[in-house]
Parts: sequence; C-alpha cells; structure tokens
Amino acid sequence: MRAANIILVALLLLPTITSEVNAMPDSFYQAMSKMRPENTICVKNYDAGASFTESYRDFEHLERETEIKSRSYSTSNTTNNQSDFTRGNASLEVRMLSSVQGKAHIAWQSRDLLPDRMGRHATYSFAREDLTGVFNIEKLIQLWSNSTLGSMHTDWLPCS
Repeated sequence: MRAANIILVALLLLPTITSEVNAMPDSFYQAMSKMRPENTICVKNYDAGASFTESYRDFEHLERETEIKSRSYSTSNTTNNQSDFTRGNASLEVRMLSSVQGKAHIAWQSRDLLPDRMGRHATYSFAREDLTGVFNIEKLIQLWSNSTLGSMHTDWLPCS
C-alpha cells in the first residue's frame, strides 16, 4: 500500500516538473529561432594608430582563418609617466583567408597618434568592404606607424 502511494505521488508530481521545464514564454522560443549567425573580430593597436574589423553575418557557410600580429615597440625610454610619441615601428598586420556564403564586412584604418590643434587625429588611410553572396577572400593588410617609403621592402618572386 505504501509503495502504491509513493507511485501515485510521483505520477502526480511528474507533470508538474515537466511543465515547469517547458514553462518558457513563447517569445523566448521565437527569439531563439530568429537568431542570425554572426562572427566578428575587432583589433585596435593604439601605439600604431591602427584598427581592423572582420565581420560575417547571416552566413550559411563560413570557413575562416585569420592571423593577427599586433606589435608595440619603443625606441626610447619614458620617464615621469609621460607619453612617448617618438615610438618606432608599432604595427598591426592581418592575414586573412575565408570562404563565405553570406555577408561580410571588412574595414581598417590608420590614424595619426598626435591630435592636431582642434584635438582631432588625422586619418591617413581608411578602407571598407561590404560583400554579399558566395565568395573567397584572401588579404594581407600591414599598418605600420613611423615608417617611410624606404623603411619597408617587398620581396618579389621571379616568374618561371
């Protein structure tokens, strides 16, 4: 008799427990089914005055390989906690390779480290790409501070 009472109590509590688990409002399930896939990375190097953004949205297929190197080098010693604007060769380098079926946003910019008289930082370069469809992307972006035309060189491979 006691075992029958325990089984009866368990059968009465089981629907209550399962109904509490499924008691999420319908708006929760609607919001979850409307979520769109998103994959975003944003990197800023304040010493180089450079930033990079890579973002993919609403994609059905995404294969992505991104390598980012952000370096900060100082050629002089700073004293008394003062900012050192004589830095040399701070850089932000990005190598990206991706295969996408969806939407992509790729942007980068390079700015002056020192503000002008009005407190604004001059923008040296800016690029933005917004793509939709099925595509492959392969890019190498190098943003360096304090570099001149003669300080960088490219090694070319000869044609065979």
